[in-house]
Amino acid sequence: MKILCSWLRDFVDLPNAPEEISRMMSARGFAVENLDVQSDGDAVIDFEVTANRPDCMSVIGIARELATAYSVPLRPLEETPAPVNTKTDKPGLNIIQLKKTEREDIDVIVENSTLCPRYAGAVVDVSVAPSPSWMQTRLEASGIRPISNIVDVTNYVLLELGHPLHAFDLDKLTSAKLHIRQSQSGETLHTLDDQDRKLSSEMLVIADTKKPVAIAGVMGGADSEVTGNTKSIILESAYFDPLSVRRTSKLLGIKTEASMRFERGADPALPVIAMGRACALLEAIGAGTARGTVIDRYPKHVESIILQLRRDRISGLLGEKILDADIQKILESLGFTLESNANGWNVTVPTRRVDVKREVDLIEEIARHYGFDRLPATFPALQTPTPPSDPRINQTRQLRKIMTASGFSEAVTFGFIAKPDAKLFSSEDELVPIANPLSESFAILRPSLIPGLIATVAHNRRRQRRDVRVFEIGSKFSRSSGERRSVGYSWTGSAIPEHWSNSSRDVDFFDIKTVSEKICEVLDIQTQMQSTHEKWLVSERSVTLLQDGVALGIFGQLLPSIAETFGLPDDPVYVAEIELDTIEAPATDRSIRVKSLPRFPAITRDVSVLVDETLAAAKLRQTIVNAAPSTLTEIREFDRYQGTGVAKGKASLSVRLTFQSKKRTLTDAEIQEAMEDIIAALVQKHDAIQR
Repeated sequence: MKILCSWLRDFVDLPNAPEEISRMMSARGFAVENLDVQSDGDAVIDFEVTANRPDCMSVIGIARELATAYSVPLRPLEETPAPVNTKTDKPGLNIIQLKKTEREDIDVIVENSTLCPRYAGAVVDVSVAPSPSWMQTRLEASGIRPISNIVDVTNYVLLELGHPLHAFDLDKLTSAKLHIRQSQSGETLHTLDDQDRKLSSEMLVIADTKKPVAIAGVMGGADSEVTGNTKSIILESAYFDPLSVRRTSKLLGIKTEASMRFERGADPALPVIAMGRACALLEAIGAGTARGTVIDRYPKHVESIILQLRRDRISGLLGEKILDADIQKILESLGFTLESNANGWNVTVPTRRVDVKREVDLIEEIARHYGFDRLPATFPALQTPTPPSDPRINQTRQLRKIMTASGFSEAVTFGFIAKPDAKLFSSEDELVPIANPLSESFAILRPSLIPGLIATVAHNRRRQRRDVRVFEIGSKFSRSSGERRSVGYSWTGSAIPEHWSNSSRDVDFFDIKTVSEKICEVLDIQTQMQSTHEKWLVSERSVTLLQDGVALGIFGQLLPSIAETFGLPDDPVYVAEIELDTIEAPATDRSIRVKSLPRFPAITRDVSVLVDETLAAAKLRQTIVNAAPSTLTEIREFDRYQGTGVAKGKASLSVRLTFQSKKRTLTDAEIQEAMEDIIAALVQKHDAIQR
């Protein structure tokens, strides 16, 4: 809020220069965004007022803070000096005390007292002309364009007291009877900004007997605007519900000086005071005279709240005992009323202080003006207990470590995707649509992490990056299962980067399989593999991960036609997704688990067999496990070949078996016997031929 220093000095004697004023206010929570010192020695100070302090969106609000900071009295309105060039010899601009008479020139009917707790109005006979130069100077310094003496006075009071006013041309209304009501269906209003506004039933309006003439607390209508021909006005000064004004302002897309103050919380005690101040100004500058009648509809008074303020609570929070006299001086200067009790005070909060709701708010006021720099810098004597370990957090950390160690980069993709993309990876009856999507591209909650990862791969490929490995840990959604956490990853391009020491190799099924097995190992889960026939994967190169018969995840090669849909027509793309919420008893504790190094050597043997190309690797592994002794510790498939020298319909599989005992060194005879048993089982179960 921009204010001239000379305007502030109307209310408080400021002994210091504008620079010192800026420093003083900044130390009390009002940052100064800009200081413009003018040629005449005056200065415009731009204060940053936070949303919780609507009482300081005014000259008198800032002056009250300065009066407290400098320990000087705040000058009442009736004692403020008269501006120069007025048409009065009065020493000050006294508030005109408008009184009710038996004759009322206007009538006001408040139909919704919840949205409009207080409404005041008065008739003023006016003579429209330019406002005095001193008023125009102050308005322009605050960023408001002068229009006419009538409109300028309402804006002047808005800035001075922080309370919005509005003037209606009385002759342009159908009658002097105003209805404060909610808008009716189909009603429109041509507002002062030359826009036709369609109103809804939840909006509060000011209406004459036929139509709305203003949107309450937001903007007036052009049909009742004050012009050069205006002879009489109805001056409005009201208090509107903050939530109602904010809702209306957002729905219509209108932000005005009035709406900003109403939606943050105006002072219900100010309407009549602000009207009296405006009438005094109109009279002082020769712009108009009130007829002396005021309508003040205030059926249920907004009462001030009373808070208990305890001495021990103040010292406990601030770490220093502050004298009672200092506490009382600060709070009373800010407008609070104190009544002593055994433990401290009962404090009556003025209605303008919408930010003070609790005892700690009062203590904050004391600390601000006592000076945060005067409070001792001590560490609190607190012992914060260690928060319980969250299994999901630890699980996520483990996954990030293994994925980054495997060369993957973490991606964060949108939780919303287009419906055509979603249907590629899920049945339509399982999709969860968005009721009000921003666009068709964000119409569905993602049923899988895979679409977003493929889009990320495609984004990188379009930028000439061939080798892409990405992963994501996040949620997916379906109608039957709800929200489920999973880890998804995608890999395309080279498995081994090109280097002078070795040749490059493209990623294949076994690379994505190795990563999946490593994830299961890190999470300490035992899985089985089973061939799958998902519609978006190549059936011969895709596998379902099972844990005790329950599907845990899936991995394999993305169907080329789907890859092409995403803009990936060339290299094969391998994808995987493992559901984390399905994992039983994941290893999520922070303890470091170690195993002693084996005392006895391990022995490895390789075996190559010809089997049917449709034989699942999981079945082959299970046959080996059943036939092998307990000393078999590892099975690793390291080669699969089809082509020259291998009959059609057959595949050559090479498997490396590792044997090791914890108690002794194994003999060659034992290993040979075990290998013979394994080969015999493979021949019997799968018609395997040893190569």
